[in-house]
Amino acid sequence: MMVLDGEIGHQQAGDSGHKGINKRGGVVDMQRIMIIRHAEKHYDGSPDRSVAPDGVHAKHHLTVRGWQRAGALVRYFAPAGGLPAGAPISTPASIFASAATPKSPSLRAQHTVAPLAAMLGVEINCDYADGDEKALAPAVLAAKGPVLVSWHHSHLIRLTVSLAGPDVPCPRDWPDDRFDVVWILDRDEPDAPWRFSQVTQQLFVYDRPEPI
Repeated sequence: MMVLDGEIGHQQAGDSGHKGINKRGGVVDMQRIMIIRHAEKHYDGSPDRSVAPDGVHAKHHLTVRGWQRAGALVRYFAPAGGLPAGAPISTPASIFASAATPKSPSLRAQHTVAPLAAMLGVEINCDYADGDEKALAPAVLAAKGPVLVSWHHSHLIRLTVSLAGPDVPCPRDWPDDRFDVVWILDRDEPDAPWRFSQVTQQLFVYDRPEPI
């Protein structure tokens, strides 16, 4: 796991949140939002095929590599012994994933976090679809934290800006071939500015160490 581009808050292992020091010197629960792209999908020219959970070829699902990543994310976000103090990510208390609609029927965002949600006993909020980022943002901000959002890369910048404002220093493009990065928004108090950072997952030999 490689951390880039941001300050990291202090997290107690096993806590649902992490602690910080506010301007008055008091210890507060920091707010953390983690954003990931759904796991691997089929693309033109790729030998990988999309498969349903039962292994049958099905459009709008993850590839085998995608399902492997979905499984690996369980212990990435929720290791058996808890995350160490100072970890750049947190075990989520709330999970959001984009809804499948006639216009955007993909189930990949939901499937990517389904194993993690099942292990944690957290219901995935699928009330919002691609294009609903402005409506999604208040729900994410109001949810019990830390929050994990699984989304489609074509709308990830719009989502990040909707959450943190137009001046958030995130990249303005998410490459088509990257499925292995976590974007993180942290702030110490409700009115404090957001800090942006990236973590590279490095779960597989083909994951890349550099950020977006």
